[in-house]
Amino acid sequence: MEPSCFRKKPSAQARISECRPASASRIIGTSYTGLNTAWQFKRDNPNARVVVLEAAVVGFGASGRNAGFSTRMFGLEPEMVLLRWGKQKMIEAHRYLEKAVAHTRSLIEENGLDCDYRHNGLVRMSYSEQQANRLKKSYQLFQELGLDGDMRWREKSQVQQDFHSERFNSGIYESGTAYLNPYKQVHALKRLPESAGVTIYETTPVTNIERTASAIGLTTPQGKVTADKLVVATNAYSRQVPDTRALKTRQFPLWTYQIVTEPLSDRQWQNIGWKDRQSFGDNRQMLPYFRPTVDGRILMGGGDAIVYRTPPMDEVPSPMSWQHCEAHLKWIYPQLKDVRIAYRWGGPVSVNVDMVPEISFVGDERIIYSGGCFGHGVALTHLNGRTIADLLNGEKTELTDFWIMNRKSIPMAGDTFFFLGGRVARQALKTRDWWEERNLKGM
Repeated sequence: MEPSCFRKKPSAQARISECRPASASRIIGTSYTGLNTAWQFKRDNPNARVVVLEAAVVGFGASGRNAGFSTRMFGLEPEMVLLRWGKQKMIEAHRYLEKAVAHTRSLIEENGLDCDYRHNGLVRMSYSEQQANRLKKSYQLFQELGLDGDMRWREKSQVQQDFHSERFNSGIYESGTAYLNPYKQVHALKRLPESAGVTIYETTPVTNIERTASAIGLTTPQGKVTADKLVVATNAYSRQVPDTRALKTRQFPLWTYQIVTEPLSDRQWQNIGWKDRQSFGDNRQMLPYFRPTVDGRILMGGGDAIVYRTPPMDEVPSPMSWQHCEAHLKWIYPQLKDVRIAYRWGGPVSVNVDMVPEISFVGDERIIYSGGCFGHGVALTHLNGRTIADLLNGEKTELTDFWIMNRKSIPMAGDTFFFLGGRVARQALKTRDWWEERNLKGM
């Protein structure tokens, strides 16, 4: 699809002249964060000059090819969040994500965004007794903190009745979450800032950032632009943004992969149950996740995550990961052993040492960075756009008081250390999954 802002195919020089006003806000990245920030800020400031620069095309990154889960997941397991941050911050994070899910739903419904949105809930599954015991402790923790409002515990018999698989043990059913088609959502979202007067330039990478006392200068292949303030909304690609060297110690790209089946027949859907069409994920350390699509397919991803030394903009296929996804889906549902896999893809998510997201200033308050979403960013990044708009406006709000704002994240010790450490951590997590599932058939 040809981007609407390039239909007239202006010359490079014409595009440069459009970007020259000295008083303006620039956003790098047409992510959910970038597009939401541009739209929210432009609505607050109709006379402001807001420009979004995208190195590739809208939907190229995680916003266009994520799992599509609009949930309240935050960091790793709830016990890990509690251990690292304490009860109060865990509660605040959960409440922020509740707002994020509601905000995303309202934005989609009020603006008529065509993204296959379904508010069908989420099920957190277990396979073995060890995993069930661990999941039950998570549920009890949610109860103790008063965060279980839409959650219900279901025993093994109920889960297997609902999902027609002997692999499943007990689970937590949540009703207050949703899923969507991420590619359709990012392209539907794009029209909101454009309709408000925001200019979006695709295939326009930023090759240099120069900060002076009076302005921030950005160099692109089409020419130089200036801004009063800059938002770096590039998540896993932030290490490639020039002249923001501090970001290289704040986050690292971690690759994850997905598959989508061919459409299932009505009889196949009857054979696997799943009549309420929730999304679900298990509580393995290497988390696989699943959701239906509106045209009757099953999307499945995760189960492994890989750290590469290659730049995140490079496409890195992983046949091993795709084979693992297919094998795991058909281990759960042998009824689908003959179902064909129609699509396969992958991409990087942004991970930091703290394993939770952050919104931070870079150098001074004129440059704002958002990252570390850890693959749970659909709802989070939509609301973060409103939060960053408040920061750009210089306003102190309930959203800007959230503790991920400008927190002192733990810096990484270097690329080699993180690469090797990531490999060790990945193997340790896979070993724990093996131990908890060692007595299951077919594993």
